Amino acid sequence: MTLTTLLINIGIAALILSGIIIFVFKKHKEMLTTFLQCFCGVLFLFSGWVKAVDPLGTAYKMEQYFTEFETTFAESGLSFLAPLFPFLSNYSVSFSVIMIIFEILLGLMLILGSRPRFTAWAFFLLVAFFTVLTGFTYLTGYVPAGVNFFSFGDWGPYLASNMKVTDCGCFGDFIKLEPKTSFLKDVFLLIPAIYFIVRRKQMHLLIKENVNNWILGLSLVGLLFYCLSNFVWNLPHTDFRPFNIGKDVRATHAAEQDAMASVEITDWVLQNKADGNEIKISNNEYMKNYKQYPKDQWSVVDQIKTEPAIKSTKISEFELSSIDGEDISYKFLEEDGAKILVVSPKIKSDISSRMAMVSDSLFRLDTLVNEDGEQRVNRVLDTVIQKEEKVYEFKWDKKFSRRVHDELKPVLKGLANAKVPLYYAVGGAGVTELEALQKDFNLQNIELCMADDILLKTIIRSNPGVVLWKDGKIVNKWHINKLPKAEQILKDHF
Repeated sequence: MTLTTLLINIGIAALILSGIIIFVFKKHKEMLTTFLQCFCGVLFLFSGWVKAVDPLGTAYKMEQYFTEFETTFAESGLSFLAPLFPFLSNYSVSFSVIMIIFEILLGLMLILGSRPRFTAWAFFLLVAFFTVLTGFTYLTGYVPAGVNFFSFGDWGPYLASNMKVTDCGCFGDFIKLEPKTSFLKDVFLLIPAIYFIVRRKQMHLLIKENVNNWILGLSLVGLLFYCLSNFVWNLPHTDFRPFNIGKDVRATHAAEQDAMASVEITDWVLQNKADGNEIKISNNEYMKNYKQYPKDQWSVVDQIKTEPAIKSTKISEFELSSIDGEDISYKFLEEDGAKILVVSPKIKSDISSRMAMVSDSLFRLDTLVNEDGEQRVNRVLDTVIQKEEKVYEFKWDKKFSRRVHDELKPVLKGLANAKVPLYYAVGGAGVTELEALQKDFNLQNIELCMADDILLKTIIRSNPGVVLWKDGKIVNKWHINKLPKAEQILKDHF
């Protein structure tokens, strides 16, 4: 679905709702105001719901913004604000739930016409907040690499590759909007937002305020329970992400790779190293006259390409590496058979180090000759020395530790006994941390591997979470709190 299609559907719903309010309940004061209330209310209800389905997705998006804001402010005259953003990032999940619930309640208040002064100003401030976020995302496209956002004089031509946050998350994973589209959408919403402030006395009141208070109160409780149920106790009940149950990852990955391979370069953007001026030339011209643009005088700023026939998703970025650095993605994308992938986007621990004496054995090689003249080399222990090395110790998060010990390991043991191939993908971890994880939790018969944390967050919203693959397809996924016994998994899927 495109944004245009969505807005048309919301407009139709708003017209029907406005007709009921105007002609059935006869509660309107001004038709245009009533329609705008319904349109903006339905829009906020829908955009809030697609985020309430997956509050962690919004939290991850907020973390991206906080990280980018920290970097931007740290390199500017407002560097004193930079430490604020890592602090806010620690509470991104709470902010996500609060913002989602507030957005839905505000949509409901617009339709009901409850508390017009508060509703009008709250709607304006929230839309203004969204406009700042989407505007920042879009405008970073004009900020070249190595240039701070606030260095306005150093901005260059718009390049999508300049943006660190490429999607505002306005509609969660239901629709991915281009940053410019998101920004223009929010600018457009400022019009009814300002209109509501000016014309708030013309806003309809559908039900008495005391009844509205009960509706809003019950909605608040219900929405809080609904949001929490979609990540604290279980997986999102509706999965808009590319790695959803039933997805043929193998076929999708191949199709997306083929589509990317067929993309053609149409133009080149080059920068003159001497004066900094940029030019745009067609690919044909560049190929014919590339000797006129030597690398010591010109640098390639960007390649403008045709759009792929199939838009790439995170499936194109699916990559798992073993502790030894071997790419083992093929085991999921090419090999047949069922396998279990345990996913931890992040393993929570406090790491410390100390110097300790460790034993190191030295061997010598002795060459022996038998009666037939054949030589044999023996490896013989020569001496044992003591040397000082840095030893790392991990103090694992109690909640994470309990989940692995009490809920995950018994299931993995039962599956391992049934000879099911087991893998554990961890995001943002190094070899030392993975080896400590395997040792401290005694994870036997399971291959630990490394992956991008954002990729793993896209695959499943649980830490840890369990994914069942078969012949390149995702057959099932389980939140750690809803993980069945090994016997049940074997009975249902093997």
